[in-house]
Amino acid sequence: MKDIVYMDHAATTRMRPEAVEAMLPYFTEEYGNASALYSLGQQAKQALEEARSVLAKTICAGSGEIYFTAGGSESDNWAIRGAAEACAGKGRHIITTKIEHHAVLHTCNDLEKQGYDVTYLDVDKDGLVSVDDVAKAIREDTVLISVMFANNEIGTIEPIRQIGRLAREKGILFHTDAVQAYGHLPIDVEEMKIDLLSASGHKFGGPKGVGFLYIRKGVKIRSLIRGGAQERNRRAGTENLPGIVGMAKAAELAVAEMEERSRREAKLRDHMIERLENEIPYVRLNGHRTQRLANNVNMSFQFVEGESMLILLDSKKICASSGSACTSGSLDPSHVLLAIGLPHEIAHGSLRLTLGEETTMEQADYTVDCVKEIVARLRAMSPLYEDFLKENKKMQRYG
Repeated sequence: MKDIVYMDHAATTRMRPEAVEAMLPYFTEEYGNASALYSLGQQAKQALEEARSVLAKTICAGSGEIYFTAGGSESDNWAIRGAAEACAGKGRHIITTKIEHHAVLHTCNDLEKQGYDVTYLDVDKDGLVSVDDVAKAIREDTVLISVMFANNEIGTIEPIRQIGRLAREKGILFHTDAVQAYGHLPIDVEEMKIDLLSASGHKFGGPKGVGFLYIRKGVKIRSLIRGGAQERNRRAGTENLPGIVGMAKAAELAVAEMEERSRREAKLRDHMIERLENEIPYVRLNGHRTQRLANNVNMSFQFVEGESMLILLDSKKICASSGSACTSGSLDPSHVLLAIGLPHEIAHGSLRLTLGEETTMEQADYTVDCVKEIVARLRAMSPLYEDFLKENKKMQRYG
């Protein structure tokens, strides 16, 4: 394979050419500040509102319910902290899960230091949170439930509709981190009873450094960034107009092509999973087998270190991700893999391969072939694997 094989679309995506083209005028000719009253500023304001309207339609929201941010992490921080602080007079209890993105978990950890009480719900072996467990965790002082739409590591899609309805019945705000789901799964915030939703532009062919937070009309939430009247006095700072325009164009295309793209990606995903399971021994699929993102393949390989797999895959021009947090300076495996019950030694040998619209069957097969070769190579150097095989032979002989 001469070209790079990119199998890390959950981390980021290549920008759509149409999004780049839509952005270019706003770096040069249409460079006005949307807060200015003169014509150049008002032209920028019009482009801003058109982008807001496009994004709102993709989730069946009103344009006045879309607020622009610098990305998914800011949107998560704002949703959780802003809602918790606004509702502090009613209660200080928050419900979330153990497999959330760190933008959610770390914000909740910080709120605990300020006197809030957070319940972190377990998930099952497939990464699904139980709606019954959510219901049982609700208290008189519960003010917010935050459950991600689809997990960024193992791809499991959570029961968002049921949780949303439960929260609405109880009068509790419901936030979902939809960073991995938006542009990949159909979302209707009204039908799903979602009050707050986070999204990030670079996960679906848009630019990095821009995202949005959906805030349902009537929801009280405190500002995270103060200092100006932008975003209807809720989020200060001059808007990133080129980024917003690019994000809106990418979102429009992603939603229009979603059904066909998902069908094609799911076919490639299932092909890769089938080959990996059938052709490599001692392997485990992580995440729900069917209730998962169409582009997500997450596998654990016993007797192998994920970091070593990544290095060797890179030497073969394959970009992938590990289930270990080694790249962030931590020796611990992914909190998500531990939460679904994997022991440390197996979680350390995990690999995430996430597909995109440009992924071909040839690339999928090449990647599987390389993984087979690398796993065999690493196991051949593993004394643990050698001992395991000897023990198995002994048991077969005397069993």
